[in-house]
Amino acid sequence: MNIELVRTFLKVIEVGSFFKAADQLFVTQASVSRRIKVLESDLGCTLFVRNKAGAVLTLSGRRFAKHATKLVHTLEQARHELGVSQPYSKYLAIGGRLGLWQGFLLHLIPIMKARAPDVVLRMQIGFESELMQQLIEGSLDVGVMYTPQIQPGFAVEQLFEDELMLVTSDPDGYAATENYVQVEWAPEFLNRNRIAQPEVGNPGLIAGVGWLALHHVLVHGGSMHLPKRLALPYLRNGKLHAVADTPVFKLPAYMVYPTDNDHELFEILRASIGEAIQEIGLASESA
Repeated sequence: MNIELVRTFLKVIEVGSFFKAADQLFVTQASVSRRIKVLESDLGCTLFVRNKAGAVLTLSGRRFAKHATKLVHTLEQARHELGVSQPYSKYLAIGGRLGLWQGFLLHLIPIMKARAPDVVLRMQIGFESELMQQLIEGSLDVGVMYTPQIQPGFAVEQLFEDELMLVTSDPDGYAATENYVQVEWAPEFLNRNRIAQPEVGNPGLIAGVGWLALHHVLVHGGSMHLPKRLALPYLRNGKLHAVADTPVFKLPAYMVYPTDNDHELFEILRASIGEAIQEIGLASESA
């Protein structure tokens, strides 16, 4: 079976239409249709029903979905493992948002290396949609994110809760509305923040990642919401200041991984994550 056909099938599931799948795969819609038709011919069943809303999985399509995920994951795992040579015996690809690499995943890596020195660790940065797609394709073994998607064949575990606090460069702790930088931490945060603080609901500056907003605020001044674990060093050295009488937003961080995994390796990973969470002071908030 051509694995590209399977990847196309999974992409259609992810985005919900042949048109969007074609756009993201950089091929024509006709190419996507041909690939699905060939796959349906190989399997002897219809996988999608197309309508005005997009593409909906048939019963056969839903049944094939979990196998498709395993097929792609198995192929990618084989590529990784065959490419590992002495002194290494295993390979683990870890992906996460930049804000979760800072102060957490980067702290996890030396712990993991100490526990499993024979494992090659690959580190990747991405947003939730990118991480989920890489997990589905099998090029990523673990994704750490704020808003995971529920997919067949994958497990989701909450690791801890970030506390997003409003900080400012102003020594008096004043956060001017016109200098507020909105960070797209997660849809849940944006919605709750608009309700709790409508005065910052229409910002003039928006940052896709917290790192950009943080460096802007440090250099040019302003305010932003920042996870407490990342804000503490700047609060201690006086470069940032907490804004009093403002709500703190809880934002859970999750680990997503395929259920069909190297269980021994994942037990080492889970133990390493637990140690990292304890060391950064979030043990009481972990699930």
